[in-house]
Amino acid sequence: MPDRVTTRLTQRDIARLAKVSQTTVSLVLNNRVEASARIPAATRDRVLKVIRETGYVADPLARRMQQQRNQILGVFTYESVFPSASGDFYHPFLAGIEDCAEQLGWDLLLFTSAPVTEGRRQIFHQNNRLRIADGCLLLGRRIPAEELSRLIAEEYPFVSVGRRDEAGAPVPYVGADYAAATATVVERAKALGHRRIAFVGPGVGAESSADRLRGFRQAAGPRARHEPTGDRNPADVLDTLLDQRITAAFVEDRADAVALVDAAAAGGIDVPAELSVIALGDPTRPADTDIDFSGFHVPRREMGRQATELLEAILSGQAEAGSQRLIPCELVDGTTLTTPKGS
Repeated sequence: MPDRVTTRLTQRDIARLAKVSQTTVSLVLNNRVEASARIPAATRDRVLKVIRETGYVADPLARRMQQQRNQILGVFTYESVFPSASGDFYHPFLAGIEDCAEQLGWDLLLFTSAPVTEGRRQIFHQNNRLRIADGCLLLGRRIPAEELSRLIAEEYPFVSVGRRDEAGAPVPYVGADYAAATATVVERAKALGHRRIAFVGPGVGAESSADRLRGFRQAAGPRARHEPTGDRNPADVLDTLLDQRITAAFVEDRADAVALVDAAAAGGIDVPAELSVIALGDPTRPADTDIDFSGFHVPRREMGRQATELLEAILSGQAEAGSQRLIPCELVDGTTLTTPKGS
């Protein structure tokens, strides 16, 4: 039996003790009939039992704030998500957001009126309608720091789907732990005998790129080769790797990994016998292939779901505005990593 506590508990604490999601706790507490009807009676009873045993009391101010809400969550994407080549990448995020919003009984509002300035969308523009929604979820490979800073300064509730660097104050986010996943797959390659390895990709710009390179450096060492891609021909990248006698290439974007394998096939290079190719995530642009890459997948649907859950918790006063979460990536054995030739 949980001990009765004197410090103020949050819904997340109750969820941990009851071994359920924070969304389930919120539904039970707020007695949303249509949504909570899907919760098994045994689960509801377990949540209520923990609430009774811990003496949990919902914040009355948060309750009053909840009653004044529109029950609308905004979604703002810094890149167009449909119709577009990146639609497949964003779809799992949006599906996770929709799943959680449906559970919570919220409506979603996709902000599409933002003009494109200097090649990118801006959430703050003359006719923005942010205040229609109670809060907003942000998606985008790169989000301007000045816009994050303004959202924080104006105390507008939001959560970024993806880790963001601080913008004058902690940015609330739910991100993927790219650094840990990358370090893990590098260690796997080293255990197989790979010593001449390289990181292939930008490694700079977006936080997700920097996190992958940081994880690579952590496991491979600060002097391990970094081979930027940019607008380079995949065959040129391949030639450079082979000239340096690289036996394992850790490729930031799966689309670049596909291009590298295709270039290897065209040049008569056997993957993975002569060059192992590890994909550090999922493609952000079209990359049709049947190759079962070794590496990891990004938990995109779960990121969308937990970001929505976190935003609801912030709006309910059950989480701090600067709350941050990192979710483990899904490691994949695949077929493109093997013992280096000659080992």
